[in-house]
Amino acid sequence: MALLARQKKKRFSELSEKEILALAISSEEDDARIYMTFASKLQENFPHSARIFMEMAQEELQHRKALEDLYRKKFGDIIPLIRREDVIGFVEHDPIWLLDELDIDRARRRAEVMELENYRFYKAAAERAKDPEVRKLLEWLADAERHHESLAARLELEHLDADAKLEEEQTKRRLFALQVVQPALMGLMDGAVSSVAPVFAAAFATRSSWETFLVGAAMAVGSGISMGIAEAMSDDGELTGRGHPLVRGLASGIMTMLGGLAYALPFLIPDFDTALMIAIIVVVLQLLLIAWIRWRFMETPFSRAFIQIVIGGLIVFATGMLIGSS
Repeated sequence: MALLARQKKKRFSELSEKEILALAISSEEDDARIYMTFASKLQENFPHSARIFMEMAQEELQHRKALEDLYRKKFGDIIPLIRREDVIGFVEHDPIWLLDELDIDRARRRAEVMELENYRFYKAAAERAKDPEVRKLLEWLADAERHHESLAARLELEHLDADAKLEEEQTKRRLFALQVVQPALMGLMDGAVSSVAPVFAAAFATRSSWETFLVGAAMAVGSGISMGIAEAMSDDGELTGRGHPLVRGLASGIMTMLGGLAYALPFLIPDFDTALMIAIIVVVLQLLLIAWIRWRFMETPFSRAFIQIVIGGLIVFATGMLIGSS
């Protein structure tokens, strides 16, 4: 199902100039709304920063108007709704309205990543545009993002344009978390959680270490192949700079496989009771590790990560145990 869902999207390289403009219009609208949301959430404690975000929102709306004017001139008044999530190659972010809490540092980090992503998008779009007017506007927008009066500068921090930010260590770490850690973590989570039930169902049903190991190994390898293919197909790296799809697919697939094998390997121990005890300990430790990674790298509150991963994983474990024992 995941593969079929991804195939319904278009790659950036497949978009026409008309579709690129429509995508840019909706993106500018989305970004303006995000900045307005930042301003609303920060107004009480950071009124100066809130005012800055409102100014940034107005700039995004001006960009949208310029894009709309050119679109209507070239293609008419009906503008199709094309969003970033409809196109393969954009990083998927947590929706702003779902964030439990928002402080000034978190808002600033998100805004800096948005600037970088927009710069990449307009630069790549301008290189592909054939119509002189379309190319000129896209180049202007790319330049505006590249030399944007960034949030960091407005908060009286060191100013860096988009090219410099790509080399700045903290931003690189944030992009690494979004573009590399996240796919690897999703693979690890899929392997760790999805393998719990079948492995322990087989364990309690067969009471055989070797047979349980075979089931777990098959589950881990199969899941790794599936997740690896899905990740490789999700993004060609043209916009995000996340690297070659094959490399990301291998990373995601390997992490998925390792997540499942962690439960299967203890059953190489011939004594079933010993193997089962060690495997249960591995389950708890791996689920705690994943919850910590989500908190450390993905800015998920630890309480939520603990409930989602540890409690959820233990419920899956109990389900497998009950099915295997029936």
